[in-house]
Parts: sequence; structure tokens; C-alpha cells
Amino acid sequence: MAIKEMVYKNRSYRRFYQDAEVSIDTLRELVDLGRMSASAMNLQPLKYILSNYHARNTAIFANIGWAAYLKDWEGPPEGERPAAYIIMLGDTEISKNVVWDHGIAAQSILLGATERGLGGCMIATIRKSDLAKALDISSRYEILLVIAIGKPKEQVVINLLDPNGDVKYWRDSQAVHHVPKRSLQDIIIG
Repeated sequence: MAIKEMVYKNRSYRRFYQDAEVSIDTLRELVDLGRMSASAMNLQPLKYILSNYHARNTAIFANIGWAAYLKDWEGPPEGERPAAYIIMLGDTEISKNVVWDHGIAAQSILLGATERGLGGCMIATIRKSDLAKALDISSRYEILLVIAIGKPKEQVVINLLDPNGDVKYWRDSQAVHHVPKRSLQDIIIG
């Protein structure tokens, strides 16, 4: 798959075939893509927790928020939840400031998921202290992102931003997820 196709196909999926297993080996391969990504000052402060089993996934799910623009949707129901998660942590003994490392690594991980026919969603709405307690995460590590991973169960469509400039994503009556994007000519200013 060409990089352009992977980027266009890499959307924030929020509904999955929960019973479509994602192996620990696949999660390790995805994290390896993050490991090989650029890191500010090459400090490499990112660490990861992998989960692909129900009990741990349930604890993670209970401590994250889904789709802020979809006000009357509390997230995917049982059966449509991610089959796996990757929790990205910053090791504060290596660096107190991960700058943008986690965004770069997360994009690499999600592109790798796309290449494998999977999808995911970067989640930053996290009840961090509750998740740390639930998973017994040392205070040495700062929770940065949770990446949901699985086989997508929803269709995500890109639309051009309409003239009113509303960037909010939405779902139509067939549960197709629409994501408005600015045009290329609108973002290049010089």
C-alpha cells in the first residue's frame, strides 16, 4: 500500500469487531514502528503497555473518553470495543518533557495498523490517575495517550469543510462517520 493511500485510510476508528483478535506479536510489531520513529534529542523516553485481553481492556475502556463531538454517544458498546490497546507512557526519569515524540510514534503505530488491515484511534481523554491505579502504573511514568486498535467496524468518510467552517465530525443515519477537512488551498498560505 502506498504511503498516500495509508494516510488517507488511517482514520480515527471508534467501532471495531471486538472478537477479531489482535495478537501481542502484532502489538509488539506496531510498537517497534514507534520505537524507530524520530525522538527529540534522541532521548527515546516513550514506554508502552500492551493489552489484548478482556479484563485489562475493560479496565482501560473504563478510564477513557470517546468522540467529544458526539455528545449523546458514550463510546462503543460491548461487542464493538477495541480488541487491543497500546498505552503510551513518558518515562520521567529519561525526560520530563516528551515534546512531540508521542504524536510521531502514535502516527507510525497507526500507519502500521492500517497496513495490516487494522484501524485505531488516538485517545487523549484519559482519567490518568484512575488508569494508573487500575493498571498499577508507577508514578515514574506519565500516561500520554491510549491507542485503541482493532478491525474497524465503521466506515469513515472525509468531506470538504463546508462554507460555515464547522470542523465537528458527525454520524449520519446509517452510522457512517463523517470527518470534515479543510481544502489544500485553504491551508497553504505562502
